[in-house]
Amino acid sequence: MQELDFMSDLHRSTQRDYLARVNDQTYPKAKAAELAKKYDYDYWDGDRRICYGGYKYIEGRWEKLARRLVQYYSLPPKPKILDIGCGKGFLLYDFLKVIPDAEIYGIDISEYAIKNSKPEIRDRLHIGNATNLPWKDNTFDLVVSITTFHNLYAYELELALYEMERVGKQNKYLCVESYRNELEKTNLLYWQVTCEAFNTPKEWKWWFDRTNYSGDYSFIFFE
Repeated sequence: MQELDFMSDLHRSTQRDYLARVNDQTYPKAKAAELAKKYDYDYWDGDRRICYGGYKYIEGRWEKLARRLVQYYSLPPKPKILDIGCGKGFLLYDFLKVIPDAEIYGIDISEYAIKNSKPEIRDRLHIGNATNLPWKDNTFDLVVSITTFHNLYAYELELALYEMERVGKQNKYLCVESYRNELEKTNLLYWQVTCEAFNTPKEWKWWFDRTNYSGDYSFIFFE
């Protein structure tokens, strides 16, 4: 288990106005969060002041991450890959550009996201919760979860980490939001609309140790 930085450049490519989000008159923070936590249209494709403002596939955006992961991890021929919190499946779709014969699976709590996912892989995506994965032990050669686990309450987070560890073999990687100082904590509080696990890196590592999570991880910070 080690900290790996696969996500910083992707995270920093988005411009954020923290004060504008928290002070918005049409969608004040509480209203935006209430809408976002339904993980429906407003979260994915609604107003940018609520969340993504249109979560569309961008050619090459997720392929960079897929290639980094494939280059780093030693995967067997025709690997089985799971994305926990797969959203519309963009990362999984781009995994197939890197390994065309990979056997991909995704799971997400959002019925809207699955219904509006990449049609080419929609039949590989499942509606479900990270706390109860519908696969047997040691099923996957690579399990990833990108910016999902910080959206879980403590009792859910514990179960989800156990589940990620259970269904994966050796290679696992997750990325979560975190903060290292009061400025980053404030920015995170201003920007987020679905985060429930507000943990410093030290606290995240405590969670990993507590649940025997053996995979790799990285943090994104709102600098």
